[in-house]
Amino acid sequence: MSEAYIVAAVRTPVGRRNGGLAGAHPADLGAHVINQVVSGVDPAAVDDVIFGCVDTVGPQAGDVARTCWLAAGLPEEVPGVTVDRQCGSSQQALHFAAQAVLSGTADLVVAGGVQNMSMVPMSSAMAFPGFDTPFSGSKGWAARYGTQEISQFAGAERIAADWALSREEMEAFALSSHERALRAIDTGRFEREIAPYEGVAVDEGPRRDTSKEKMASLRTLLPGGSLTAALSSQISDGAAALLVASERAVREHGLTPRARVHHLSVRGASPVVMLDAPIPATAHALARAGMSITDLDAVEINEAFASVVLAWLKATGADPAVVNPNGGAIALGHPLGATGAVLAVKLIHELERVGGRYGLQTMCEGGGQANVTIIERL
Repeated sequence: MSEAYIVAAVRTPVGRRNGGLAGAHPADLGAHVINQVVSGVDPAAVDDVIFGCVDTVGPQAGDVARTCWLAAGLPEEVPGVTVDRQCGSSQQALHFAAQAVLSGTADLVVAGGVQNMSMVPMSSAMAFPGFDTPFSGSKGWAARYGTQEISQFAGAERIAADWALSREEMEAFALSSHERALRAIDTGRFEREIAPYEGVAVDEGPRRDTSKEKMASLRTLLPGGSLTAALSSQISDGAAALLVASERAVREHGLTPRARVHHLSVRGASPVVMLDAPIPATAHALARAGMSITDLDAVEINEAFASVVLAWLKATGADPAVVNPNGGAIALGHPLGATGAVLAVKLIHELERVGGRYGLQTMCEGGGQANVTIIERL
């Protein structure tokens, strides 16, 4: 079986809501990172473009992967396809790209994702006359799950309760996310992985003026709950892309592999709790790969909510020092369909920075799912 090598990985800065990227058309954001990763090859040799995106309406509709490629001015004969696995969409795009290369049916695939949440508000695709939710009117869903609330906020609160996570503990974690992100920005850790876009060169989410006192003053998202806006990911805009290559493509195009995909899998859990699937998915992935949590030199797990990551840390026993070492979505933001690719880009660059060998990436996803990718730095 062929190897699936990652030879290029780049992202835009992550813009905050109504910030520097708010007016950027999603196709142009995607085109920007695509042009970066194919700069070292004949773009006509690319077999496919696989992009993640959530809320594919308006400027994100019509197969935005294809639109991004064409907006980049690249050959029309190269196709594109858009993937929606909710927050894991672009991580799944990377999986599909790697699987195509591993199977021998493709040699060069661009994987990535794009999302402009300022331009296309979250859940825009779920708004439809007569349907309050995607499950409304489904007899099969009602027979299995009844009419209980299906909400990421309720799920995050339930995780906090199940794992006995206090608001103070979660606020300490959130503050650390901002501190780590600001340290990464101030020391230039992100400069190699970011392709500035029209004057925006730095992630806009991290807050220098935040504090435990400010966090403690916020009201909770749900009555009687413990989670606040400070303990959840930020609404954001951005894009990221990676170029996945086979051994043959590496030889023919004179490419230098930076990492290889060591393992990829995805697992499901309760769609009601929704956000705890990274726990069983990580256990499954490590068992399939014959690895231990201590084998990992870096981990990127999406900070959808502080409770998600803290529960995962308790369940896995991972070293907090190597988990989101440069901050996560609480500080840096979460441009839904792009986040999986953003995390992959961050993970590769962090392994290169510290000289680590193995890195793991995972994230909670709508429907109670979680992708896990383990990469090996070369």
